[in-house]
Amino acid sequence: MENQKFENLKVMVIDDSKTIRRTAETLLSKVGCVVITAIDGFDALAKIADSRPDIIFVDIMMPRLDGYQTCALIKNNSHFSSTPVIMLSSKDGLFDKAKGRIVGSDQYLTKPFSKDELLGAIEAQLGNVGAES
Repeated sequence: MENQKFENLKVMVIDDSKTIRRTAETLLSKVGCVVITAIDGFDALAKIADSRPDIIFVDIMMPRLDGYQTCALIKNNSHFSSTPVIMLSSKDGLFDKAKGRIVGSDQYLTKPFSKDELLGAIEAQLGNVGAES
């Protein structure tokens, strides 16, 4: 019953790395999440309105629209401002974490992440998920 809480949870993973997208998708699908992937910020923004994810993971280093810009755009949209956004980065720097906070990210996960870290991040945000629905 442990995974019941992830059942049908819509999770978006935005990363320009196919490996990261595939890894996250596999881990999350196994616990019952519905996973939507996007290759960059523009791709994600087009999909967010349609899919209305419960939680969003976004990579910081991406071409065209980086994770900070993507997060800021999500948080500045009144429909999605309460959607938890978790930054993904291969850098574990204080500066990156601080910058993530400034643009409104709810959490910061360093890559490579483990299954426990990924699910732990979702659990930490679950209190915020579906509060208004």
